[in-house]
Amino acid sequence: MSRSDARCTIASSALSAAIDPLGAELWSLQDAAGRELMTDADPRWWTGHAPLLFPFVGRSRGDVYRLDGQDYPMPQHGFARHSPFLVVEQDDDRLFLRLEADSATRAAYPFDFRLDMAFAIEGATLCMTATVTNRGEAAMPFSFGYHPAFAWPLPYGGAAEDHRIVFEQPEPAPIRKVGHEPGLIARESFPSPVEGDTLIPTHALFEGDALIWDDLNSRSLTWGVPGQPHLKIDFPDTPWLGLWQKPGAHYLCVEPWAGMADLVGFTGDVWDKQGILCLLPGDSRSFRMDVTLVDV
Repeated sequence: MSRSDARCTIASSALSAAIDPLGAELWSLQDAAGRELMTDADPRWWTGHAPLLFPFVGRSRGDVYRLDGQDYPMPQHGFARHSPFLVVEQDDDRLFLRLEADSATRAAYPFDFRLDMAFAIEGATLCMTATVTNRGEAAMPFSFGYHPAFAWPLPYGGAAEDHRIVFEQPEPAPIRKVGHEPGLIARESFPSPVEGDTLIPTHALFEGDALIWDDLNSRSLTWGVPGQPHLKIDFPDTPWLGLWQKPGAHYLCVEPWAGMADLVGFTGDVWDKQGILCLLPGDSRSFRMDVTLVDV
């Protein structure tokens, strides 16, 4: 069976989505006319589509993190994006996938976790909900993030330079960027590129990697050309946001995060890492992201 044959498709009259159980990754989101709303995955730039970031968001210094005095290997953005999820349930308009701890995950992350990923299409909205459960007997440190790459430009007219990110609220706070250690967050902050509630993205903005908001007022934004059909993106459970692309590529990643990469020079225990969440034994925590096609 080819990878494309393994993908699961869900749909409504307004949208269709294809999801790969490898990584529970959203590969395609199309409107009723079959127009693609996500990345073209041109290998010249980046072949990802929408990886899930778990058990940690971003890079650990040296791709290693420390827990209670012991070092563990951890790839950038964690291992969930390369892990096969079990298809628990599938219907015409919904899909439920699951990843559970095994001997391979415990070698890098010694916790008995479960990561459930629910996809549902309701009219013109794709609803995605990740639920992390601690099935072990010790408190579990973790972070979680979404990393979908949306088409830039969207297929509704207007050039790439006509597109706008419009936040739910004004965003005057300084932002963070990647520092001199690859993939790690600079300790200094930078002036916000947002004018009021609007960001005009350019390829040049991303020459230094991602733009990162860790003091974010909004939990919703829109992406597209003013006056044209566009995407409304809601992320009520994730307080931080990354925007990223490889300059010149045909996508913009809109990445709601609960957690982020190590700061430049960080050498502490994972419990001291900024943005780390604590999940007590038996507890669960969910993170929702909704993508709505607004047909103006």
